[in-house]
Amino acid sequence: MHEELTWKKLSSHYLHKGPWATLRSDRCEMPDGRVVEDYYVLEYPNWVNAVALTDDGKIIMVYQYRHAAGIVSLELPGGVVEAGESNEEALKRELLEETGYLFDDFELLSTVYANPSTANNSTSCFLARNGKHVQEQNFDDHEELIVETFTIDEVKQLLADNKIAQALHCTGLFYALEKLKA
Repeated sequence: MHEELTWKKLSSHYLHKGPWATLRSDRCEMPDGRVVEDYYVLEYPNWVNAVALTDDGKIIMVYQYRHAAGIVSLELPGGVVEAGESNEEALKRELLEETGYLFDDFELLSTVYANPSTANNSTSCFLARNGKHVQEQNFDDHEELIVETFTIDEVKQLLADNKIAQALHCTGLFYALEKLKA
């Protein structure tokens, strides 16, 4: 679809490689022949999250401090897809670590890009159903979360009141709430 708009990458080099983000500079040729000398791209691993429903139909959400924005953010559980993992494997692991709930029923709702002009990764959001609490949380380094469950109506009100700041999670909730209407 409109492949004639695609740029050709002529060269690429890395300016920074870190555990959470990598910055590269590409030299590109536009379709009309113009050359873009330094186009900066942030490389991140892909992410997954879930609108995770407990076996009694409540949505699991987590409160987590987000240093870059300086806020405690109400979010969907999820995280990074590690090398060699499928999206579902990563999500199952993240849900168990962050919430202590085990899920085995996943439905892909959406795959979106936070900022495809400067970042290369995607976020896949799933609907996870029939979660059962099976263990205590098991956090990664630098991770502290508070888990709460909400009814669907409570989540709708949180969205209406602008209490969920993470845009990718609002998107996933939109798709899930539409799906759950049916």
